[in-house]
Amino acid sequence: MSDKVVVRIADVKRVYYMGKIEVHALRGINLNIEKGEFVSIMGPSGCGKSTLMHIVGCLDRPSSGHVLLDEVDVDELNDNDLAEIRNKKVGFVFQTFNLLPKLNAIENVELPLIYAGVDFDGRRKKAAELLETVGLGDRMYHKPSELSGGQSQRVAIARSLANDPSIILADEPTGNLDSKSGDEIIHLFTDLNSRGITMIIVTHDQEIANHSKRIVKLKDGLVISDEKAR
Repeated sequence: MSDKVVVRIADVKRVYYMGKIEVHALRGINLNIEKGEFVSIMGPSGCGKSTLMHIVGCLDRPSSGHVLLDEVDVDELNDNDLAEIRNKKVGFVFQTFNLLPKLNAIENVELPLIYAGVDFDGRRKKAAELLETVGLGDRMYHKPSELSGGQSQRVAIARSLANDPSIILADEPTGNLDSKSGDEIIHLFTDLNSRGITMIIVTHDQEIANHSKRIVKLKDGLVISDEKAR
């Protein structure tokens, strides 16, 4: 495998069972993503986008096939090893922000650093720097209820960067935002990608996808196209 490939997905299938009914979310996905790429994954609801994202992010396991992150086959890892990979290699950004409402912005950003065992002074300094990076240096001590949707998503992005991940996974990151805030978030992703971070975004919005460098389209659990963005 090329040393440039940070994600390799080989014949990945995912079957869920609803009672006696089999639901085939992924039917055999093959996909390589290289270091520094900015990839959008598109497709209609129910096509398998989020399932694929969860498998790449080690939040779920495939029913068959293999996922390699930096040449490590995650299917061979136990739950503790998977948690470590999630914390060190992958940063997550979700549509609903997933901020803890009782914590202020800097405390939310510190969470992954607490899990990583970073001392108070070290994590406070790093979290402050990340909030400055996303343009929220003046909102560090505001709680989520005191922030706009766009600002909350910026806090979530800062949190996703806390452990210097090689990959950012974003699942419909602009889905709860107005168009202006959504544009600002996508431009922030573009800036982060220009610094070498591999970006993988799930989106149904063609306009958002056009900011990426490559668009992969899914339908019925299969890749139906994989091409450069315009």
